[in-house]
Amino acid sequence: MMKEITASELETLLEDGQHINMVDVREVDEIATGKIIGAIHIPLGEIPARLEELDKTKPYTIICRSGGRSGRAAQFLEQQGYDVTNMTGGMLSWQGPIE
Repeated sequence: MMKEITASELETLLEDGQHINMVDVREVDEIATGKIIGAIHIPLGEIPARLEELDKTKPYTIICRSGGRSGRAAQFLEQQGYDVTNMTGGMLSWQGPIE
């Protein structure tokens, strides 16, 4: 069973000063509209080739536009042995600050 977090739950954790490793899997043109401050950008299709950029000892929260692609990315990463949580609702649900 995949772990999930809502956009508002994630925002609360960040506001409380928690460090969260976030990976935004949207495409470059989508990122141009803004991403959550501190999130790293790895488009969904590049994840298999860029796995070495992620540390298996750290948990990651995966983000996309609506929660679908991040769910697929989280499922794939989980199969590779990563500790991942999918942000449900995606950036469409995000009310917090962006960069």
